[in-house]
Amino acid sequence: MLHLELPTDPRWVNIVETNIDEILTDHAWCEQKAATNAITIITFNPNLSDLVSDMLELAKEEIEHFEMVHEIIKKRGGVLGRERKDPYVRELYQFMKKGGTREDALVDRLLFSALIEARSCERFRVLSENIKDKELSVFYRELMISEAGHYTTFIGYARKYGGRTDVDKRWKEWLAFENKIISKYGKNETIHG
Repeated sequence: MLHLELPTDPRWVNIVETNIDEILTDHAWCEQKAATNAITIITFNPNLSDLVSDMLELAKEEIEHFEMVHEIIKKRGGVLGRERKDPYVRELYQFMKKGGTREDALVDRLLFSALIEARSCERFRVLSENIKDKELSVFYRELMISEAGHYTTFIGYARKYGGRTDVDKRWKEWLAFENKIISKYGKNETIHG
């Protein structure tokens, strides 16, 4: 369903388990950034009422996820910690087309968003199936399902508002680019790292 070209090595979970506090903090900030991204899409496309409504719902859900992760951190006696940079997302962002029409910008932003959700969904699946912590296993299974829904929302809107853009061709370009960069990741105790 996700069409990612290179799956995450399940041994990545061994790295995650060496520093659960770090992945939880990183994950919380990923959720915050996902909410911000949905608001950014609204800001640039206020005329698309259906998109605005769905992005509002998505932003609320991402903030709820942020809160859920924060509650887990507190329950385990930790604190949130400072925001983490995400080199994976930064590299994907560089692949977005610059210039062009508003339509081009929207399609690329939606595909960028879909790809992040797809990789997050895939990482949550790997966590849910391999992490020894039962509470986190269940938690990541539930979030995996949510991320899959976000992925399909972004892809669906890219196709709906793609206009003259060959969305399937551009999606394949995104997948190929992600395949080139993802091999550098999966070596840190972060969601995309």
